[in-house]
Amino acid sequence: MAAVSPSVTVDNSLVSIGTNWARYYEYAATTLHSPSTIDELSEIVATAPKIRALGSRHSFNDLADSAELVSLDRLPPDIRIDEESETVSFSAGVRYGDLAAELELQGWALRNMASLPHISVAGAVATSTHGSGDRNGTLARAVSGLEFVTATGELLAVTPVDEAFDGAVVSLGALGVVARITLDIEPSYEMRQQVYSGITWEHLLDNYDAITARAYSVSIFTDWSDDARTTVWLKGRLDERALPQDVYGAKPLADDVRLTEGSAQNTTRQGGEPGPWNERLPHFRMGFSPSNGDELQTEYFVPRQDAIAALRAVRALGDRITPHLHITELRTMAADSLWLSGAYGTDATAIHFTWKNEPSAVLPLLPVIEAALEPFGARPHWGKLFASVRRERYPRLDDFVALAHDFDPNGKFRNTFLDRNVF
Repeated sequence: MAAVSPSVTVDNSLVSIGTNWARYYEYAATTLHSPSTIDELSEIVATAPKIRALGSRHSFNDLADSAELVSLDRLPPDIRIDEESETVSFSAGVRYGDLAAELELQGWALRNMASLPHISVAGAVATSTHGSGDRNGTLARAVSGLEFVTATGELLAVTPVDEAFDGAVVSLGALGVVARITLDIEPSYEMRQQVYSGITWEHLLDNYDAITARAYSVSIFTDWSDDARTTVWLKGRLDERALPQDVYGAKPLADDVRLTEGSAQNTTRQGGEPGPWNERLPHFRMGFSPSNGDELQTEYFVPRQDAIAALRAVRALGDRITPHLHITELRTMAADSLWLSGAYGTDATAIHFTWKNEPSAVLPLLPVIEAALEPFGARPHWGKLFASVRRERYPRLDDFVALAHDFDPNGKFRNTFLDRNVF
């Protein structure tokens, strides 16, 4: 990681690009472009020798870095709803919270959202970011169209009828700069959220499948130490089965609870109070910072059939993990066909670690955790911290490399991260 952020050029002014959201990774790029039109974006990409798109800075590694970066924040959102096809298209710089608010205003909804509404849609899609729910896929699964600015500055549309579609959605930025995205949507719905406390690890593991199937979206939080720090979050649609009064011994909490170091005010309403989908599916509220950002993050996807064994393997490391951990979140998702997705070809459980900002302690733990998860074919989240990527766990990785060469034969969008982990 760079120790000092260099001076960089932004619109002919000398500034610093700075760090990621958590102030952990400092970007090495020396130029940051901020176009306000697609034509400007195309010209910038066409003339840059090396360039990558910079989203909402929620990655914890060098995935987004390059000699030059381009931010899409100044592009008009241009949100367009097509009621006949039940899709919405918009500029790739749009963040989920802003898109969700506009959809809800017009009576429409997304099927799922991540815990943070603050993240850019393009960045979340490109890295296989996800929410939760046994029947819900990753956020990328909702994509029904992409428009790339290619290395030559041309616009290239990719849709599900194209042979390259399943490889182009979770692209890690290797194919070009995504300028526009189309997502599937559905009519708006209301939800309620309830947090339960008091479940034992024995009951959790013995009933894991039943618990994750009990609501539309389910999250389990723990610090691996004891039962007192384990909670179950159920998010249920009002048009589906009502939430229970007991989850295998866990009882509903009367007051809203906080996550990590943030205030309970930062989290979406709990206590079973009904509200619109976009104010219940995320854990955090769009108008508030989710935490102080002084953290590190790691996440691994394991096949759903191996979830219990994988959780037991991680819990066996609890004495080493817990002292350096804020919290772990467990979430589930349905299988998809997207080549670099964490859920490619398998229903999955995601094991997410929000660490204290202690890199000297946390980084050496990552290979230990990955060794414990080795029997289960764990795949790391592309935008988090991890020790290594096992290529054989992505059956279509070689196909993706070939696709990237087709899109970008001269490697304009390649960087150190891609060379280390993909190419």
